Amino acid sequence: MRTLGIDPGLATMGWGIVEEQGGQLRLVAVGALTTPAGTPLPERLHSLYDELRRVIAEHRPQSAAIEELFFGKNVNTALTVGQARGVALLALVQAHIPVFEYKPTVVKQAVAGYGGADKKQMQEMVRMTLGLSLVPKPDDAADALAIAICHVYSNPMLRRLGEA
Repeated sequence: MRTLGIDPGLATMGWGIVEEQGGQLRLVAVGALTTPAGTPLPERLHSLYDELRRVIAEHRPQSAAIEELFFGKNVNTALTVGQARGVALLALVQAHIPVFEYKPTVVKQAVAGYGGADKKQMQEMVRMTLGLSLVPKPDDAADALAIAICHVYSNPMLRRLGEA
């Protein structure tokens, strides 16, 4: 089972694909889609959409997991992240890939065993879980892998509940 994890963002959208084989996880591919500041918003969203479609076509994931939108103090950031997230959801739905959404605390709990884990703890758990020598870079890509790992860990329960 191949799972695509997405950490949505307008400037940088992290993505990572993991594959489960015999109860073991392995890294398939990881990266980040970037858009330059100063470029008009519609062009940035279009670029993210096209690049994500390319990733999907190349790696053919069977499921996708994306972080739920977290509303912080910066409303403008939340709005642009929400727009980038919408573009990602559209690309996934058009590719007929089932999409699952996870809150940041749920991802932290599933991957690190603690819903309040910090970024460094999460990155180290991603590295160890996938047997990598280094933490994936940029941070958004490591976050995307954590989201994918969370889904792989949650998927057996979701299947039992009839949600996957």
